[in-house]
Amino acid sequence: MPTNILMPALSPTMEKGNLARWLKKEGDKIKSGDVIAEIETDKATMEYEAVDDGTLAKIVVPEGTQDVAVNSVIAVLAGEGEDVKSAAGSAKVAAPVAVQAPPKPASAPKPAAQTVAPSAPRAAAMQPPVQQSHGTNRIFSSPLARRLAKESNIDLGRVQGSGPHGRIIARDIEQAKSGRGLRAPAGTPATGGAIAPAMSDAQILSLYEDGSYDLVPHDGMRRTIAQRLTASIQTIPHFYETMDCDIGRLMAAREEINSAAPKDKDGKPVYKLSVNDFVIKALALALQRIPDANVSWTEGGMLRHRHSDIGVAVALAGGLITPIVRSAESKSLSAISNEMRDLAARARARKLKPQEYQGGTSSVSNLGMYGIKDFTAVINPPQSTILAVGTGEERAVVRNGKIEAATIMSVTLSCDHRAIDGALGAELISSFKALIENPVMMVV
Repeated sequence: MPTNILMPALSPTMEKGNLARWLKKEGDKIKSGDVIAEIETDKATMEYEAVDDGTLAKIVVPEGTQDVAVNSVIAVLAGEGEDVKSAAGSAKVAAPVAVQAPPKPASAPKPAAQTVAPSAPRAAAMQPPVQQSHGTNRIFSSPLARRLAKESNIDLGRVQGSGPHGRIIARDIEQAKSGRGLRAPAGTPATGGAIAPAMSDAQILSLYEDGSYDLVPHDGMRRTIAQRLTASIQTIPHFYETMDCDIGRLMAAREEINSAAPKDKDGKPVYKLSVNDFVIKALALALQRIPDANVSWTEGGMLRHRHSDIGVAVALAGGLITPIVRSAESKSLSAISNEMRDLAARARARKLKPQEYQGGTSSVSNLGMYGIKDFTAVINPPQSTILAVGTGEERAVVRNGKIEAATIMSVTLSCDHRAIDGALGAELISSFKALIENPVMMVV
């Protein structure tokens, strides 16, 4: 029987993707593991590998198609010994669930029939369509996965399948044991209570005169950012703590370290430290000193992380992404600097792999280069903290009863109150302050 090739879910939160390019054509022989297409997500362009052997009988979704829904049919594969023409004919009954990018309206746009409300529950946004059989919900899983789930008391209905056609396999159960790949429990209100609904498109458009605006359709990245941050601020009880840090010693150390950096064969320094590199290292070490703050909240229990995996916000055209420096507490400042330079470059080129920007134990958002004095940042789930970093500037301070000039940087820690209480958050940001004001402590 022919096999439908489905649009893959390349990340836990992916709902749609763009089919950028087919690397195989109809009639080509395919082996398991062959790269058959390139898929664009909201964050990156990734290769799609075949799961089964056979012949590519029919391409259902042509390359260049945008907003192809996860689990919709994009091609049909004829198995060994099957008639390719017959298999291709079966594709006619499986139309792709794909939506071309909406054209820019020539005149005042009319409200769309369906709108994406910013207050849509996160759980609903993340869950793919439930596969059904004969009118009843059915969870497709391997026998081994079912046995492992039973032994570990894991609800299969909450596990995100990564096998062929969304089937749950043993690997998914192993990930679920550590809290990864789990959907929100059925019936859990993501909004956390009675929250006023967002204004509809029609209500918003009615406030402005026709012809006084241009409607620019949202791309996948902007929609994902809107959904995730709305879910974060509605489901995570944020609180904020701010401190001023004297970075005079840091600036002097940075200048001395950079001036002493060895040169490569082209005469260029092998590293050039930024203030943000010190911030990443200081936060990573602070989380190790205050391990009760290096956690993630789950309904089943608190995840206590052994390493400090620090996400760093990188601005992109139309959005942002947070690539992660793994085990930052054990890396040198020069290693962090070079790794961040590589991650930022590939992030802007949308070449990051999901494992390079998903997860993490805390994050840094630095707007100091824009002259921002201080701000608050929204926590990136499943993390429990994020540090917002302002600019370093000369301010008047009082020392020993005398007014002096000092280079001061304001930082604000956002905390998830479910996992971190006020005093614990204060310990974490105080530890960060001690490290950032005495950079020699980062290299001991």
